[in-house]
Amino acid sequence: MKAGITFRQPDKHGYYGEFGGAFIPEMLQPNIEELKKQYRKISQTKKFRKAFKQLLRDYVGRPTPLFFAENLSREYGTNIFLKREDLCHTGAHKINNTIGQILVAEQLGKTRIIAETGAGQHGVATATVCALKGLECIVYMGEKDIERQAPNVARMRMLGATVIPATSGSKTLKDATNEAIRDWINHPENTHYIIGSVVGPHPYPDMVARFQSVISKEIKKQVSRQTGHEWPTHVIACVGGGSNAAGAFYHFLDKKDVKLIAVEAAGCGVDSGKTAATTQLGTAGILHGSKSLLMQTEDGQVTEPHSISAGLDYPGIGPMHANLFKSKRAVFVSATDEEALFAAFHLSKTEGIIPALESAHAFAILNRIKFKKQDRVVICLSGRGDKDMATYMQHL
Repeated sequence: MKAGITFRQPDKHGYYGEFGGAFIPEMLQPNIEELKKQYRKISQTKKFRKAFKQLLRDYVGRPTPLFFAENLSREYGTNIFLKREDLCHTGAHKINNTIGQILVAEQLGKTRIIAETGAGQHGVATATVCALKGLECIVYMGEKDIERQAPNVARMRMLGATVIPATSGSKTLKDATNEAIRDWINHPENTHYIIGSVVGPHPYPDMVARFQSVISKEIKKQVSRQTGHEWPTHVIACVGGGSNAAGAFYHFLDKKDVKLIAVEAAGCGVDSGKTAATTQLGTAGILHGSKSLLMQTEDGQVTEPHSISAGLDYPGIGPMHANLFKSKRAVFVSATDEEALFAAFHLSKTEGIIPALESAHAFAILNRIKFKKQDRVVICLSGRGDKDMATYMQHL
């Protein structure tokens, strides 16, 4: 078996190496089994492919541009390109996955959609496709995140979604996910859970990565057209659960000459006790239906994460990324809140692009890498900064 296939696709039990699987309550077994049997079959039909392609083009606005960042390139002495996922409808890459999953849910006859959200971008994307398809939408969001991502909460409600606060734990993404799973257990027959990242029980990590793989598919074509070279030399993306990184890495996983760099949120510092740097502190465990790396105490209690960016404020990573880390196929580094803020302001003033706080983490590590003049560096600009203006204004 080729190495790329191992990295890209899980085995029949949903494992990437030692990570993955489906650890779920008995009540959800029929839903997961149905998804495992049906989603690949549905997504490979001519009807699905036509609808998915048409919506990505005419509704989402794909392909998104690959922008040559001339000023950043001059500063770092190399060639830096930005994959502009911030220009997608709803302002982030999340819409790619929700379009795919809503089409699957439709074919499965589901009438009610639930989702979890941290930064609110996945919640907005889910509310958007539910409005498009006329389906009921319930979004769970941490109470803390509702406060710090108010613009996205307003957008979800305007789109017709019901936003329910998660008031337990750290009142962030982990807790919103817990509440969404509880809802699904109580409404298994008519409900489809649109998970927003490459986490959760099999087949979710595989399904989300496939729907997001349009990002790297486009990067490959755009790099070739713009540089005359078939591949980028580096692909850099932020990682919480890891969907934008999975999408940006996907078609390069079997190309060992392409360096894959995943940037986690170090929060106040890796050793501060207020961080979300999972690969540096995490150990193997079960969280939200799959085995992966997560931050936990010695007796297995999940450690509360911290990041200034709500979308990276998660105590684990998806099993695909855990395997990429353990196998050393990708390099995992982290950036602090302070470094991400500096990078966000720097990008804004250098290229005239205000990034989401999540995406800013990917830019924060550029000064740590020694690039060659001929390198082709692609950074996944996964979301725009509108939702984070209140935070940015506090640091002006």
